[in-house]
Amino acid sequence: MRKKIFAVLVAAGALVFALSLAACSPAGGGASSGAGAASGDATSGGGVVLAYNTEPQTNLIPSMVNEVGGGNILELIFEGLTRYDVDGSTKLAIAESITTTDDGKTWNVKIKEGKKFSDGSPLTVQNFVDAWNWGANPENGALSGEFFMAIEGYPEVDEEGNLVGTFDGLSGLEVVSDTEFNITLNEADPEFDKQLGYSAFYPLPTGSLDSPEALEAQGTKPVSNGPYVLQAWDHNEKIELVPNPEYDGDIPAKNAGLTFKMYTDDSAAYNDLLAGNLDVLDSIPADAMSTFKDDLGERAINQDGAVYQFFTIPYYLEHFADDEEGRLRRQAISMAFDRQEICDTLFNGTRTPATDFVAAVIPGHSDSIAGNEVLQYNPEKAKELWAQANAISDWGNSTFKIAYNADSSAHKEWVEAVLNQVGQTLEISAEPEAYAQFSELRNDATNGTMKSALRGGWQADYPSAYNFMGPIYRLNAGANDSRYNNPEFEKVLLEARSQQDEAARTEGYAKAQEILMRDLPAIPLWGQNALGGYSEHVDNVVVNWKTVPVYQDIVKK
Repeated sequence: MRKKIFAVLVAAGALVFALSLAACSPAGGGASSGAGAASGDATSGGGVVLAYNTEPQTNLIPSMVNEVGGGNILELIFEGLTRYDVDGSTKLAIAESITTTDDGKTWNVKIKEGKKFSDGSPLTVQNFVDAWNWGANPENGALSGEFFMAIEGYPEVDEEGNLVGTFDGLSGLEVVSDTEFNITLNEADPEFDKQLGYSAFYPLPTGSLDSPEALEAQGTKPVSNGPYVLQAWDHNEKIELVPNPEYDGDIPAKNAGLTFKMYTDDSAAYNDLLAGNLDVLDSIPADAMSTFKDDLGERAINQDGAVYQFFTIPYYLEHFADDEEGRLRRQAISMAFDRQEICDTLFNGTRTPATDFVAAVIPGHSDSIAGNEVLQYNPEKAKELWAQANAISDWGNSTFKIAYNADSSAHKEWVEAVLNQVGQTLEISAEPEAYAQFSELRNDATNGTMKSALRGGWQADYPSAYNFMGPIYRLNAGANDSRYNNPEFEKVLLEARSQQDEAARTEGYAKAQEILMRDLPAIPLWGQNALGGYSEHVDNVVVNWKTVPVYQDIVKK
C-alpha cells in the first residue's frame, strides 16, 4: 500500500495502509554521489526536491511496512521484479521474464544479470527468496506477511497469529540458479504476477537478516537497489534520499535528491508550499479545500485515484463482537450518517460516496453490490437496527468514538461530522478521539489495543479488487485492524482470485463483497481524488494511478 494505510486523508498505504504499506547491512546506503545535496532548500537551485511525508511507522524492512509514510520511501530506494507505470500497468524491472504454464499455479522467474545493490554487492534470486521467507515467518511479525499466504508452504498459524509447529521456509520457492527461480502457489492465481511489484516482494542484501544487529542496520539505513538510497533519517523531522550510483534501471533519478519533511499538521506543510519552502505536497488540509485551486492555479493537483476511506470498529470492542448485536450496531452506524452531504459540504467535490469496498478506478468496483443499501443514509432504519441491538444488550450510557491522527488537519472535521450525525440519529453520545501522530494510532491498531473505532484508508498496492479485500479482511492479514475472521468470506475470495476468466473473477469478487456488506468489518466512507500541489520551483510533477507523485521524474527549475 502499499500497500497501504493512509497517514493523511488525501495522501497515500494503505492504506492503507496502506500501506496501509520496507531494509540494510552495516555498510549503510553506500551512496557516494549526490551526498550533501540534500542540505539544499527549495530556492537554492541545488536540485534537491523538498516533499511532504509522514514518519514511517516501522523500520524499512520491506515486509514490515504497510502504511504510506514508509511505503513512499521504500518505493524510491528499492526495485522489485516488476514495477508499476504511471497508468498502473505492470512492467518488468529486475525480472527478465515472468511466465506460467499452468494457468497461474506455478510461475517461472528469470532476473536480469549483473544487477547490484547500492553497496556494490551482487543481486541474485536468493536475495528475493531470503527476504520472502523472512516476511512469511510469523515469528518475525511482518505487517505485510499476508502477501506470502498464496505461496506453497506458508506456515500454519492459530487465530491469534501464532506459529503452529515450525517454519522452515516457503516450500513453493525453488532456486534454479542465481538468475532463475520457480514459485508454486497453493491455488492458481492468474493475477499473481501483478503483485510482484509491491514492496513486500522486494529483495534484501546478503547478510542483512543474519543477526538482530544486521537487521537493525538494514532497517534504519538500508542497502537498497532502487533509484535512490537513504542518506539520513532524522526521526519526525526529515528523511534524505540521494541518487543510487549503482542503479541501472528504467526509472533513474532526474534530480539531485529528495528530502521528505515531516510536519505536525498538513496546514503547516501547505503554508510552506505557498511560501516556496516546500516543493511537493500530496495532501490538502481541510481549511484549504475550497481555495487550493485558486491558490495554486495550474500547480494544483485534483485527479482520480485508487484510494478509498473507511473507519473500522474492532470486533474486540464491547457491543461490537462477531455476533448478532455487533452486526446490527455496525449496520445501524453505517446508515446513521449522510456520506453525500459530507462529501458536498466538506470536500468540495473531491470525494465520491462509497458504493462498495473497492476504489472506483480499480477493475471490479461496482455500485450494485447486493446489500450495499447499508451504505445509504437511512435514519429510520438505523434507529430500528439500533433498537434491535439494544434488545440483545443495552447500550446504556456508552460513548461511541472514532480515533483519528491529529497530525493531519484533513480528518478532524469529517470525523466530527460523522459522529455528530451518528449521535443525533441514534440518540447516543458520540465523540472523536485524537492521537497526536499517525504512527501512534497505527501502533495501537496493530497491537489490537484500540479503545474505540479508528479511521483508515487504503491506497492500492497493485491494480486488483483482491488488494482491497485480502490484505485488510483476511484472518491475520497485517491491516486487519478489526480482527475480522470469516472462513466463508475467505473461501469465496480465494475462489474468485483463482478464476482464469476476468468476468468470472469479477463476479466472484462481487460475491465476496456481499459478505462484507453484511458483516461490515469496516464502514466504507468515500473514494478520494489525488489532491495536492507543487511550488514554482519544480517541473514535471505527475501523479500516478494510485495518487503518488512520480518523485524521481521531478526536476528543479
